[in-house]
Amino acid sequence: MNHPNLQSLFRIIAAAGILLSLACSLATAQQQQDAPLTSQELVKLVYQLPKEPEKKDAVVEEIRRRGIGFALTDGMRSLVASKSGNDPALKRTLEEAERRRANPVATARPSEAEAQQLLSKTGEATQAASEAMPDFVVKQLIGRSYSYGRTSNWIKSDSLTVAVSYRAEGAEEYKLLAVNGLPPGKEAKDGQSYAEQVGGSTSTGEYVSRLALLFEPQSEAAFKATDTDTLRGRRTIVYEYQIRQDVSHWRIIERERGVTVGYHGRIWVDRELARVLRLEMVAEMPAGFPVSAVTNTIDYDWVTIADQRYLLPSQAESIVASMQGPQLTLFQTRNDTRFRGYQKYGSEVKVIEEDIVEDPPEQKP
Repeated sequence: MNHPNLQSLFRIIAAAGILLSLACSLATAQQQQDAPLTSQELVKLVYQLPKEPEKKDAVVEEIRRRGIGFALTDGMRSLVASKSGNDPALKRTLEEAERRRANPVATARPSEAEAQQLLSKTGEATQAASEAMPDFVVKQLIGRSYSYGRTSNWIKSDSLTVAVSYRAEGAEEYKLLAVNGLPPGKEAKDGQSYAEQVGGSTSTGEYVSRLALLFEPQSEAAFKATDTDTLRGRRTIVYEYQIRQDVSHWRIIERERGVTVGYHGRIWVDRELARVLRLEMVAEMPAGFPVSAVTNTIDYDWVTIADQRYLLPSQAESIVASMQGPQLTLFQTRNDTRFRGYQKYGSEVKVIEEDIVEDPPEQKP
């Protein structure tokens, strides 16, 4: 004869065993999800991208979160580049995952306290640098190209040489010097834009203004340390940020229509010098506007002006996307800008043979 209390005890023991087994299964599954990616897992992820390119951000986030547990080979690099359309963000993330695998100590993510301290120093240094910036002139060498769809098969459109004058007390001024190495067809005038003379996609404000605005208290930027990276040999911390539309200064103009947009992106901060080496900006475009997406990336490097060193742009990329035609085909334009010949304001800027812009060489890891 079974005793009722004994039967209850057996049920409790059985239930506890089931819960323990379930907990062990969940723990094992969590460990697998947190373990570094295997080569097979990475291949499976990137094979989704040709048909579902919108999953690229999720793949990047998975690589950042888990890292990789295998040595990155040239074959894997080629596969990822092929399946992602040679996406630069995915490429950078994968290379940083390889550095973190090979040298986990040097590439360790910072503590929250260290990240906040570096960010505070960077804001102070950026504001101080913008106030101490000299008046200068520089040449922009701009290669413009376009593509259809998300293939990133860029077709060269033209090349521009633009002189830019920066003065601390006024806005940056632009003067078109050459189109495809030849003088412009009509008289070029100084001004805050050269778009009317060349048409197509143009951008301004790549110098001091964008970076300084990011750290102004009025911008109310929300920063979060998310990753580490090595940029031009410098160890950096990568921060994500967000700027709301109601406090934004970024204005986009298309077909005589203008809109002020909120935006988000990332900054790469030198861990030793507390200075921004790269700024990424992704516009949050309103529905119904002719432009559907705008992304700007600006690289900063040290240059010498009148025997003093300053951190100023060395290269910038701007990609603008819109839906065009009766079939609403995705159309993208890209401006690849290189900055050359920084000089003290008042220097004469001339066009030389080197100003004819060719496609920049592919950077090898």
